[in-house]
Amino acid sequence: MHRFRSRRFIQVVLALAVVGWLAATGIALTQYGTPTADEIARAEQQIDADVAMNEEFRQECLADAELPAGTSPEDFCGPEQSRDDYDLSWYLDTAPFDLAASGTTGALGFAALASVVVALVGATWIGAEWSTRSLVALLFWVPRRMQVMAAKVVVLTGAAAVIGVLAQAGWLAMAGTLHALVGRDAALPAGFWGDLLQTQARGVLLTVLAALLAFGLTNLVRNTGAALGVAFVYLVVVESAVRGLRPLWQPWLLSNNAVALVEQGGSTLYVYDESRPDVDGVLQPVEYYLGHLQSGLLLGAVTAVVLVLGAVLFARRDLQ
Repeated sequence: MHRFRSRRFIQVVLALAVVGWLAATGIALTQYGTPTADEIARAEQQIDADVAMNEEFRQECLADAELPAGTSPEDFCGPEQSRDDYDLSWYLDTAPFDLAASGTTGALGFAALASVVVALVGATWIGAEWSTRSLVALLFWVPRRMQVMAAKVVVLTGAAAVIGVLAQAGWLAMAGTLHALVGRDAALPAGFWGDLLQTQARGVLLTVLAALLAFGLTNLVRNTGAALGVAFVYLVVVESAVRGLRPLWQPWLLSNNAVALVEQGGSTLYVYDESRPDVDGVLQPVEYYLGHLQSGLLLGAVTAVVLVLGAVLFARRDLQ
């Protein structure tokens, strides 16, 4: 823990994260406004008018007998719309901050940012030791390699969990500030806080997995820059190639599973497979649902494999 706290790069990264949070909060305050009661009332009236107009068009569509073959009127004309399908901010020049609409989305964004931060921390936590050969010197004092590696993993896991919790607390503080100063004075929906806290808890889990995966990958290649390069190639090149050439493999991509792990209700992928047209020769999307448990198990398994492989090689390879 003392070595972790003393790492200058880790201190700089965490300090920059705090500065970024302060800057983001300040910028967000300029993006929202406090409309008057008359402006909100006019926006509500416009929403009601649009709902009524769209329903009128839908009824005319349902009454039309000339529909494409094999298509039901409901599928062709779409479902009935309600007030909940419209966002008040669409009708306001300076929309207020809507905590109900932005709560879980912000938690997802902060989980992604925290994962990037802890990935850098996890990579340098072992990469710097390999680069400076201080890990070899450490083994003179503690010659039990697996004990050394286990201690580093435990410290990183605890630190990543703390950083993840602080990141989600930062989002709550930011959202509370926006809600108090430029927020909309409206009742929150039932179950809002339960859904938000569950999303944040999964965000903390993703943060820990990101730190351990970066640590394990860096321990394998023994260089921070090389590990970050491998991660960049995978996320930008490999995943893009899979989406273009093998779309049915997308449920196995790490980025998709990371989103599904944190996102409320999981994530549904719509994949177009050129080898599976329908009877009319039209491509229909194939739906894949990624739940929290499935995504968490996949990410956890990949992380465990990388960590164990790195630890085994660390125990067996010669160190110079």
